[in-house]
Amino acid sequence: MSDAIQHECGIALLRLKKPLEFYKEKYGTAFYGVQKMYLLMEKQHNRGQDGAGLASIKLDVNPGERYISRIRSNDPQPIKDIFAQINDRISRELEEHPEYQNNVALQKQNIPYLGEVFLGHVRYGTFGKNSIESVHPFLRQNNWMHRNLIVAGNFNMTNVKELFQNLIDLGQHPKQMADTVTVMEKIGHFLDDEVTELYKQCKHEGYSKQEASPIIGERLNVQRILERASRNFDGGYAMAGLFGHGDSFVLRDPAGIRPVYFYEDDEIVVVASERPVIQTVFNVPFEKVQELDPGSAIIIKKNGNVSIQEVRTPLIKKACSFERIYFSRGSDAEIYRERKELGKLIFPSVLKAIDNDTDNTVFSFIPNTAETSFYGMSEAAQDFLNQRKAKAIIEQKDTLTEDTLKELLSVKIRTEKIAIKDAKLRTFITEDSSRDDLVAHVYDVTYGVVKPTDNLVIIDDSIVRGTTLKQSIIKMMDRLHPKKIVVVSSAPQIRYPDCYGIDMAKLEGLVAFRAALELLKERNLYHIVEEVYQKSKAQEDFSDADVVNYVKEIYAPFTDQEISDKIAEMLTPEDTKAEVKIIYQTVEDLHKACPKNLGDWYFTGDYPTDGGNRVVNRAFMNFYEGKDARAY
Repeated sequence: MSDAIQHECGIALLRLKKPLEFYKEKYGTAFYGVQKMYLLMEKQHNRGQDGAGLASIKLDVNPGERYISRIRSNDPQPIKDIFAQINDRISRELEEHPEYQNNVALQKQNIPYLGEVFLGHVRYGTFGKNSIESVHPFLRQNNWMHRNLIVAGNFNMTNVKELFQNLIDLGQHPKQMADTVTVMEKIGHFLDDEVTELYKQCKHEGYSKQEASPIIGERLNVQRILERASRNFDGGYAMAGLFGHGDSFVLRDPAGIRPVYFYEDDEIVVVASERPVIQTVFNVPFEKVQELDPGSAIIIKKNGNVSIQEVRTPLIKKACSFERIYFSRGSDAEIYRERKELGKLIFPSVLKAIDNDTDNTVFSFIPNTAETSFYGMSEAAQDFLNQRKAKAIIEQKDTLTEDTLKELLSVKIRTEKIAIKDAKLRTFITEDSSRDDLVAHVYDVTYGVVKPTDNLVIIDDSIVRGTTLKQSIIKMMDRLHPKKIVVVSSAPQIRYPDCYGIDMAKLEGLVAFRAALELLKERNLYHIVEEVYQKSKAQEDFSDADVVNYVKEIYAPFTDQEISDKIAEMLTPEDTKAEVKIIYQTVEDLHKACPKNLGDWYFTGDYPTDGGNRVVNRAFMNFYEGKDARAY
């Protein structure tokens, strides 16, 4: 994606179901779990590079022995950093204590990070907060083993203020109004409630305080805790947690916005944000990795029992389509097919833009994640060319010579690697003109393959702000002197802010919104902006369920094509010699390509939860009032 956007986050939960001695005997190491966690996190580094963290729990330890370990890093290479530290610590312990070398019991007793339950997290800091305090997992400590809570997640709540107030109403004094802290304290509160209730039961049954402790762990109703804690959650979330005694869970939001996949066999249970990660790390086939249902939690008890429990009533599934377009690894079999299909489905619009002239067109892509859509577009172009060849052969069948046939068959679709992403350039000069020139060179181009009579078609995943297109890509493409530059977005126009994980919080940052405003000005319709503001302002104190997304009225007077044409005009630098056209995917074709991920609120404004309408309402008021603030 040429306009970098960030995303929260990636999770990996691993539970070893056998004693550590089993893994030592079968795989040659009791550190099997640590090694697998490294792979699970490294293969999800695409989901977050601002920070990483790992927590582990040892089961059935003696009092006085450390059973929870946690390490976090906001180093420039955080995954590498935390595992380097873990490896150093393990190596040092084994070096200083040779007696640990082949004694798994001593290793478990004395070496940190060696346990049976693991939770890892990689994050992007969408709020610009990249301090170590913002890195997951978060830890809520207690001297009672089962009251210890470790939480990490891929989530954004639209109603953090409301959840924060809920905690105050419960008599708590939260240290921070952030969704992770708020969520952890909500779960922690109902965990405390559950433990207190179970303790009273045990006392009534005649158990001593010491005898009650393991019984409380056995009886802990994780489903009930999550039901009570998540009752008012509004957002997209894949939320993972560990309790100190060894229970663990991952909860998915009712609309299935954020992804969760899991796999279980007789040795392990693993949960992650992406399917191919599990496939690769544990060498299991596609069909063995299951998707967690929206509103459900996978709950793994300390005794190893695994269950899928409904925690929230499922809504209409609106899984995030951006997962398929951009964020998730393209090695997933379904995602790969879907991205190719996005390229195929947009080809008829490309064909129209180049007047069917594939002979004088070079097809390319903006590296790197648009490459798969490019393959789909290229295949569609080849199909078109094959049909043209077949028609010509049939029409000329009576007069066709070998030379003419060879000439017909020699015509090919011209595909080239045109755009090359250079290493990040340091903008070390402060003057705007100098900085702009450096920004223009973020991409380089391949010279000598585009002729002045050619169209240049280049596909990207999506066009969010358009900044890189204007400042770099179109400028560099124009240096090749094509007659026309056609920029293709495999995603539809992004018109509305996201509030469920992707860092697109401000309306004025979206080029489609700015284009609509320009059209309103040109056609003397700018009064609509004032009307939308007044309607939005009037809803400020409405409950979320009653808020209407009036921002749709900003786009209503115009066709998709009119907005696309205005975007092309706005993003074309003044001195560009080639004609520039921008083509976007339609929402209908997006749904055809990605039938299981129908979340499309950033394109349509149809938010999957009530909180979304409140967020877009606030985002528009912030824009109108000139406030540089997030809408949630």
